[in-house]
Amino acid sequence: MREEILDIIEKNSKAEISDLSVMLGRSEQEISNEIKEMEENKIICGYNTLINWDKVDAEKVTALIEVKVTPQRGEGFDKIADRIYRFKEVKSVYLMSGGFDLTVIIEGKTMKEVALFVGQKLAPLEAVLSTATHFVLKKYKEHGIILEDDKKDERMVVTP
Repeated sequence: MREEILDIIEKNSKAEISDLSVMLGRSEQEISNEIKEMEENKIICGYNTLINWDKVDAEKVTALIEVKVTPQRGEGFDKIADRIYRFKEVKSVYLMSGGFDLTVIIEGKTMKEVALFVGQKLAPLEAVLSTATHFVLKKYKEHGIILEDDKKDERMVVTP
């Protein structure tokens, strides 16, 4: 039941307990208790709304930053990741395999604001060896949701 609840609310966090109850053939109390337990155990960490900011008249720049760091003795990458994810600009931090250690995703109002964050806050951290910043130019799909409008094929039909 737990994974079924998670599958449903991952796609629609507004799903009502009464609807989950009908869909899963369980009582509303069972569903409610299971959700409460998952929230307490940090399995469910929050309820977010996915917004297509390209359709809103607001300036927002997203950047993906590759970060190479020196792991801290006895702490590994956790201590530097903790330091980085506490900055308000940071939306996500991931430990990576491959050519760099951490992926940091941030949002700012302008490219200059992102550059200032990297130059003044991120790069000066003692454990940071190097950074490489990539700006997101357009989002097509995010969190499993297609952000593009369905485009109709406007080509003319040619018949023999």
